[in-house]
Amino acid sequence: MNSHLLAHISAVILDATQRPFVLRTATSVGGGSINDSFRLEASDGSRYFLKLNDAPQHAMFIAEKVGLDAIAATKTLRVPKPIAHGVASGQSYLVLEHLKLGAHGDARKLGEQLAELHRCRGDAFGFTQDNFIGTSAQPNIWKDNWVDFWREQRLGFQLQLAAKNNHDGLLQSLGDKLLDALPDFFDGYTPLPSLLHGDLWSGNHAFQTDGTPAIFDPAAYYGDRECDLAMTELFGGYPADFYAAYRAAWPLDVGYKLRRELYNLYHILNHANLFGGGYIRQAELMMQKLLNEVGR
Repeated sequence: MNSHLLAHISAVILDATQRPFVLRTATSVGGGSINDSFRLEASDGSRYFLKLNDAPQHAMFIAEKVGLDAIAATKTLRVPKPIAHGVASGQSYLVLEHLKLGAHGDARKLGEQLAELHRCRGDAFGFTQDNFIGTSAQPNIWKDNWVDFWREQRLGFQLQLAAKNNHDGLLQSLGDKLLDALPDFFDGYTPLPSLLHGDLWSGNHAFQTDGTPAIFDPAAYYGDRECDLAMTELFGGYPADFYAAYRAAWPLDVGYKLRRELYNLYHILNHANLFGGGYIRQAELMMQKLLNEVGR
């Protein structure tokens, strides 16, 4: 980081917090693939977490702030408080509260608090604004019907991106069949619009030093709570205590196992659009399996 950017960020932290801020160190922090991240420490020992990206990516940070604020307002799961965001010296930035994280924590509490978050309801499916899943756009236009929302703004949108990326042929033909078959996955099940984290894999939660859970990097919207649960199982899974506590707090519908594949297909399609390679074939296999499950 150049000195002009550091000076600007120091000034906006002072303005946002109304506390003296004299930067002592800016330490690079690993773990993310989209943004450059730093731990900022002031001379008085106060710390903040800084994300940087190119200036045109500022919209991602605005969307992240809105999602964090929405989750924080529920007073359920802990999230880092947004401090400031903007563009300076050709870079966009987001300053967050620095959370003190430990190696282990209370997985049962994470499950219980996620169920509490999901009990926070919206009037429809969608969100106050569009946001991002990774670096891909994620539209969130309000819909009263969940199947329509999932068809148009999740699977259908990703299939349109795939076509623009020249991923056609079998991917698109299977995708068209699956979009037609979507009502078959919701026979006897009517999802309610729960507030979701939206991108809840193992890299987007942690535990504070006192063991309490925290979540971050949301792609928030109001949708079927099963979407969050499904994604926790996509990349490595969460501890067994997490699932037991969630189900004890709010049991899942018997059709969850079938819809889990449907919901995780969205993330695999997004990975196919971002990275290509084996994700394309994985998406095709998932769609064929889903079609077989409903006899299509």
